[in-house]
Amino acid sequence: MAGGDARSDAREERRNRLRELVTGEGFIRTADLAARFGVSVMTVHRDLDALQAQGWLRKVRGGASCLPSTQFHGSAGERLTTMVRTKQLLARAAAGELAPGQVVMIDDSTTCLHLVRHLRDHTPVTTISNSLPVISALAREPGVAVIALGGTYFPAYDAFMGAHTARSVQAFRADVLFMSTTAVTGGRCYHMSPETVQVKQAMMAVAGRRVLIIDHTKFAHQGLYALAPLTDFDLVLVDDAAPAAEVRRLRDNGVRVRTVATAAAPSGAPGPHGAT
Repeated sequence: MAGGDARSDAREERRNRLRELVTGEGFIRTADLAARFGVSVMTVHRDLDALQAQGWLRKVRGGASCLPSTQFHGSAGERLTTMVRTKQLLARAAAGELAPGQVVMIDDSTTCLHLVRHLRDHTPVTTISNSLPVISALAREPGVAVIALGGTYFPAYDAFMGAHTARSVQAFRADVLFMSTTAVTGGRCYHMSPETVQVKQAMMAVAGRRVLIIDHTKFAHQGLYALAPLTDFDLVLVDDAAPAAEVRRLRDNGVRVRTVATAAAPSGAPGPHGAT
């Protein structure tokens, strides 16, 4: 038993070091990883499969690459410290869309996590989420019924993602969805993870109203996978530091945009670009 525990500890330590290497260097060949750790190529493949399933990296031909979402998102812990005051003010503005008796769907973004504290003022309410922090925060909140969306747990997002989670969403109907996005380019939302897009598109499909909450940094970054045009949302909330030309262009294209005064609010420590 002790030998098994030691092997398990060694495996976890190797995987943690492997993840740090791939994230730090961007791309490493499978053969080089095997040589560096003194293990077989097959063992490296198993390690990469496990880390990919957790959302830390991507297996690619001949090796492993850090997820683009690691470059833009950072870990869930890092995202929690980014643009904090702005996110709080945006969430407070979004709370105006809440009403007692609603079924409220909340995505895995740290932006929408700040909305949780406002739900107690609009009870009774039913919440549906794939975000573990949202589920945990509301689990013992009086007047709030919590429905947790299952699936594969991605530690990098602290949320459940992927095909199973997307199918779980289809079993429900929400009055309103609150969500954020990694990037806004050309009037469309983008993310760096296909699993994220899969779940958020499913959420949008079952929501009566869709509210997108974004801070101004979203306009400065790009994503790989298209989620949806902003015209698919009933309301877009953005802070007043957003580029005026971008906001004007969105309104000209029929997007209902509301700016939230946050100019005097400290944004918190600089963080990963486009964190949601």
